[in-house]
Parts: sequence; C-alpha cells; structure tokens
Amino acid sequence: MSLSSLPMTGNNGARQKLLGYLAILLSILVLFVPVFYDLFTTVWNNDTQSHGPIVLGIGIWFFYFKTKQILEKPQAFKPSPILGWFLILIGASIYIVGYSQSVYIFSILSLVLILCGVICLLFGLQIAYKYWFALFFFIFLMPWPASVIDILTQPMKIAVSYAADHLLYALDYPIARSGVILQIGQYKLLVADACAGLNSLFTLEAIGLLYINVINHQAFWRNVLLAVLIVPVSFTSNVLRVCTLALITYHMGDEAGQGFLHNFSGMVLFLTALILIIVIDSVIQKIAEKFNIKSLLSQD
Repeated sequence: MSLSSLPMTGNNGARQKLLGYLAILLSILVLFVPVFYDLFTTVWNNDTQSHGPIVLGIGIWFFYFKTKQILEKPQAFKPSPILGWFLILIGASIYIVGYSQSVYIFSILSLVLILCGVICLLFGLQIAYKYWFALFFFIFLMPWPASVIDILTQPMKIAVSYAADHLLYALDYPIARSGVILQIGQYKLLVADACAGLNSLFTLEAIGLLYINVINHQAFWRNVLLAVLIVPVSFTSNVLRVCTLALITYHMGDEAGQGFLHNFSGMVLFLTALILIIVIDSVIQKIAEKFNIKSLLSQD
C-alpha cells in the first residue's frame, strides 16, 4: 500500500507530516530541555561522563538523517493509538520519577519511550520500527553510577596503561608503570577514566554502530563482525591517546599535557577510531572479495 492509496493525501498528508514532526519536537523541548540542561551543568561537566554531549549531537543528527531517508519515499501511515498512548504513559511515569529524583538513567529511558510512543501514535508501528536504531542510540546517553563505572573501567585502564608502557618503552622512552600510573621522565601520569574508561568505550561503540547503520551493509555477519571489532578499536585508540598525552607531557611539560592539547587529544581519539573502523571495513571487503566469502560481501 502506498501513500497515494490512503484517503489522506496531498496537502492533508503533508500537513499531517508537519504537525507530527512538530509534535515530536515540542515533546523534546517541553520535557527534556530541562533534563539536558541539568546534565550539561552537572553530570556531563566532569571527565567520566564528558562523552554525553558528543553522543547527544550524533544522536540528533542521526534522527534527522533517518527522518530525511523516510520522507524520501512514499509512506503508509497506520497510526497505533493504543500502543502509542501506552508507551507515552509509561514513559511519562518514568520521566516523573527520574526528573524529580535526578535519576538521569530513568530520564533518558523515558525519552526513548515517549519518542517511540509519539511516532506510533501519529505514524504507526511500521514507521516507528524504521526509527529503531535512532531510538536505541539514545541509550548511550545514560549516565551510569560512579560505582559501576569504577568496576567496569579498572581492567581497561590497567590494560591500556600496560600497553602504553610497553609501546613507549619499545621506542626507548624512559617510562615505568605502577598500576594505572605512568612515570615518563620526571612526570607522573594517572590514566584516568576519561582517557581509558567506559565513557570513551561507549562513545566509540556509538560511533561504530552509527557507521554500521549509515553504511547499511546487507551482509548480516559483516555488520556483526564490525560491531565486535569496535571493542579492540576502542582499546587501540585509547592506547594511542595515552601515548600521545605522555609524549606531549614529556616533551612540552605538564601544563601542555593537561591543557588544550589534552582536550584536543580526545577529538583525535574519536577521529582515529573512525578511521580504523573504515580501514577495517575496507579490509573485510577485500578479503571477502578475494576468497569469495558471500556472508561478508556487501550486496548494497
């Protein structure tokens, strides 16, 4: 069934689209601008959760990207009011608890449920399904409790410290390691959560999954393989960032290592990860073509 076969066509159909997307936008503005303001001024204002604004920006762009894709083709609107109102009410209940108690995990979860409910209410379950990854992507915004972050990041920080220590030692730099503390020359560097923690892993995983979804390879196992390889890509990028900061500190002093170049190295981290993902994807394509591995060949 195409859009032209529905009773609501022409100007009425365009008006429904416009009103629908305005309703989605207003739901974000009215309910969630205060939530994001609180996140910007509290949770996201520290190193351990600093990935939040990056993920938010990417998520908004991808939502726009997916909307543009959907509007390029005629769509059949089959509103699902019962499911839509159910999701909205559940989301609103979670929102009230999350916002009143500053439990931001609940607030972000309510955003996903309310957006999904509004889409189902106005456009139907079929359209909502097309937004599944855009909605799922907002899960990466959830700020996890510090206790959970400490437990999950400690092994990664130790592994990154170990790899950076051995890499710089192999390059003849005077470096030693004690746990997650690196001493290079007269400087001591603490490998913190921001440099090798859950926040960077979440952000890199989000960027990698975004790349997979935008490229949209039709080969299922290729997408699975890329998703799995994002973890070692994240590890490698974190090692390179720590090595870069160590070298900046060693050659230019502690002030340079903790100043603008420290923050700039974070952008280099994400750029490096994205380049590595693209390179790995290209290598997989070459290998699949050479050995005719159909499960890895892209059919798009």
